[in-house]
Amino acid sequence: MKIGPLTASALLALSLAAGRAAAQTADPGASARTKAVLAYVRSLTEGGGRRVLSGQFLEFAPNATLSLPEAIHQASGKWPAYIGVDYMNFRTQSIDTEAADRVSIDYWGQGGLVEVNVHLTNPANPKGGGLRDKGVDLSEVLRAGSAANIAWIHELDLIAGGLGRLQDAGVVVLWRPFHEMNGGWFWWGAKPPADFIALWRQMFAYFTGAKHLHNLIWIYSPNMGANAGDYYPGDGYADMVGLDAYTDYVDADHIKGFAALLKTGKPAGFGEYGPHGASNPPGTYEYTKFGDGLAANFPRAVFFMAWNDKWCPAKNLNAKEFYNDPSTVTRGDLPPGLLK
Repeated sequence: MKIGPLTASALLALSLAAGRAAAQTADPGASARTKAVLAYVRSLTEGGGRRVLSGQFLEFAPNATLSLPEAIHQASGKWPAYIGVDYMNFRTQSIDTEAADRVSIDYWGQGGLVEVNVHLTNPANPKGGGLRDKGVDLSEVLRAGSAANIAWIHELDLIAGGLGRLQDAGVVVLWRPFHEMNGGWFWWGAKPPADFIALWRQMFAYFTGAKHLHNLIWIYSPNMGANAGDYYPGDGYADMVGLDAYTDYVDADHIKGFAALLKTGKPAGFGEYGPHGASNPPGTYEYTKFGDGLAANFPRAVFFMAWNDKWCPAKNLNAKEFYNDPSTVTRGDLPPGLLK
């Protein structure tokens, strides 16, 4: 199924269809372009042929470059439909938006979509950093006037500064905060679901209300597992849903939780995908197996982001075949009018 250019009337039709769907943009004030991008993603869930947006994570700030998309292009002749950046600077243990925004604006200008992630620092840690801190009380982070809350608002302001720069540049952002919240390895993870949902909704209200960010498509992205749906913040606070999965075996026995995400009615996919496991991939994975696994076992998936370095298709096998599969949506398949 080849998707052609979007005329103004087609964009309007997509937006109207989106408005009629249960999964209307979570942000009532979302820009017309944001609504159009989400409507396009939603359109991939309808009709015949399976279509899956291809994504590639770049690197953590300030090391984000287009080297991996360029490697994919060299191997396959295709570009990922979207790239992913992250605002965490692990050297300084702080939020760093400049390089990530610069690369994002560049890729958007070349006709590609953009996702922003952030490995958040722990606002309850006075020394900074603290991504993997244990025992953080989320209610204290949200308690107005507490030291943790003051630090949290400061962190949100830094992030909003980067997202606002992208908004000013006309970039719609696939915004994926608090990833893998159902696991216990990040400070916001494995908390009582009600506490986490309050934290998510507070960020949502602060960004859309106080910061007037209306270029965000909100992605709920738990780790694969039986509890993947337990932390869902509600239909009014998320636009897309996706599992994080690190495995060679793309089937329901090895990747659990996708059915829970489908129940939301939101466009579903894989927020992160990496062959082998969460560390030390050998770089010998045949990426056509991922496409085959999606077709056989996850036919309703409409997006994925391959993680960086040796998880990337270009660092494994069969990148050309995988990226030239007609089911894989690349940058060149995006409707030309979508980003303008």
